Amino acid sequence: MSRRTTLHLFVAIALTLSCTPLFAHEVRPAYLQIDTQSDAQGSTLYSIMWKQPIVQGGRLAIDPVFPPGCELEERAPPELTPSALIHRWTTDCNLRDGSIHISGLSITLTDVLVRFTTRDGEVNNFVLRPEAPTLELSTPGASTLQYFRIGVEHLVFGIDHVLFVVGLVLFIRVPWMLLKTITAFTIAHSITLALSVLGFVSVQQGPVEAVIALSILFLARELLLPESKRSQLTAWAPWLMAFVFGLLHGLGFAGALRDVGLPEDTLWLALLLFNVGIEVGQIAIIAALLVLGWLWQRFQSVDKIIRSSAWIMGCVAAYWTIDRTLLLI
Repeated sequence: MSRRTTLHLFVAIALTLSCTPLFAHEVRPAYLQIDTQSDAQGSTLYSIMWKQPIVQGGRLAIDPVFPPGCELEERAPPELTPSALIHRWTTDCNLRDGSIHISGLSITLTDVLVRFTTRDGEVNNFVLRPEAPTLELSTPGASTLQYFRIGVEHLVFGIDHVLFVVGLVLFIRVPWMLLKTITAFTIAHSITLALSVLGFVSVQQGPVEAVIALSILFLARELLLPESKRSQLTAWAPWLMAFVFGLLHGLGFAGALRDVGLPEDTLWLALLLFNVGIEVGQIAIIAALLVLGWLWQRFQSVDKIIRSSAWIMGCVAAYWTIDRTLLLI
């Protein structure tokens, strides 16, 4: 491959990634909660809460569409949080035998978690996906295993987290040190993920996402420096660097679940499955990178691959850092 072709390929990839900032966040699921209640006369009444994700400062354009003729009454004014727009409604129309459609879902990467509680207290959980955005509440609910798939998707489609893992794989040449570093990263983000979801740690998502972008920029810079000029932290203890940044990435993972909520009856299992899903996605990314690296080095030098990748990472991370910092202002 000529230098001119390599440069064109680099520019195309960098522009593609830097022009799609939503892709790094859009997988945060929406949440629809429907509780069956009774009014003073004993008639069935449904209490509804809809959490619509906020992406890059604006709401994700998805909305629940209820059965025709179903009138919703606001229980409270809409509430805006850093990560979601929350609506609360009540209605007396028959939702149990009707269908609920999420408009706009089919053109996103987002899932919608639905929690439906019947009049006798039975809880049913559902997941609506872009390929199946309509729900019949009379159908059986999904199992807690859905959180495993959500974890895999959150890692694989969360480009900021993927780029950091890519950087670690490119940065460390020794297999044992790579295993040690990835393990430290895994332990760290598992700790903060659990602490955040369980309510022991509460941090705003905006600053966390800005620092996550900065961590990728830092790693890209280290990749471009000669080994003799790299910081002592990354040169002698890359596992410690990965652990520190892993704590931040765990807070980013938690943003996908903390504001949505986990099922109280299976809280620990759902949290475990989500975390395992993240690890499976991470292992898949690393395995794919190692295979691609082995194939590519037969045609290109390893150093050229690393430098080209580091420039791409650095440009994308710099864009994200500036963009996310401006959102805070």
